[in-house]
Amino acid sequence: MSLASIWSGNFHQLWSSLGSNSTIKFLRLSTKCVPDKSFDARRCPLRQLTNVVEELRQEPQSFITSCGCHDWRLEKVTIASTTNMNTHQQEIHELKAVQCYNIQESTLKKSVERPATILVFDIETTGFSHQNERIIEFALRDLIGGKNSTFQTLVNPEKDVLNAFVHGIDTSMVNRRDVPTFRELLPVLLQYVRSRQVAGRPVLWVAHNGRKFDVPFIIKEFERCLVEIPSDWMFVDTLPLARQLMKPDGTKLTSSSLKALREHYQIPLVGPAHRAMQDVTTLCYVLQKITFDLKLSIPELMDRAFRASDFVKLPL
Repeated sequence: MSLASIWSGNFHQLWSSLGSNSTIKFLRLSTKCVPDKSFDARRCPLRQLTNVVEELRQEPQSFITSCGCHDWRLEKVTIASTTNMNTHQQEIHELKAVQCYNIQESTLKKSVERPATILVFDIETTGFSHQNERIIEFALRDLIGGKNSTFQTLVNPEKDVLNAFVHGIDTSMVNRRDVPTFRELLPVLLQYVRSRQVAGRPVLWVAHNGRKFDVPFIIKEFERCLVEIPSDWMFVDTLPLARQLMKPDGTKLTSSSLKALREHYQIPLVGPAHRAMQDVTTLCYVLQKITFDLKLSIPELMDRAFRASDFVKLPL
């Protein structure tokens, strides 16, 4: 299979090329008492940032290694774990083993020609108003896969969390000195995204209800830090796509929520819903199903994208 047919074709073409020679198993470590981890201060200005990168443990043949991209790794962001890890109430959720793409080494190199780096992301917040509320959890997954393809962290909102009943994140979990504020997180996030981005190609951020919820929160947090969102970042909201779906009987879905889509596509739920990484994992599967049903190619998906600068024209 040629590289062009992978990245200019439909998502379902990419997923249908799954081989049987290798598997990836994703394991997620979630804690209520955050482990003592720190960034290498020589490479990152942030000394204390925990729960940033979700562990991705692979079988010997992973997507990246099977494609010969051995130098695809996180070079800028280094996590140094100490031996004194106070982890309480640890929950390890083993996600569904996913078949890797069986692509020969000669067909893919680091300079891979793909239209964009696609990052599926989700946030949890202290409330609905992006003007007054704050982000308390951030998670993303790079659809190219491989080592360090996920990023996850709690965020200190510097205020009480009054809606823990929604996501299970309470004030004691985030209002801590070892949990970064968004201002502290931002340079690490930017550095991580740059490490995943293909030079000269945009970053395509995908979220469900992103236009009205996730993206306005991101924009507001950047504004508070006096940092501009990179001009090559683009955003896609999967909610309008979901509203175009039809049932086999020709009727529309009664709901376009992520929960309804998961049930419609019979995607198993592993771990608690309404936590950022769990919703990201669900949306990754939903995105593949939606683009198959609507016969959308990646370039067509990018045509539906918007930029942060467009929000001066869009009601928030």
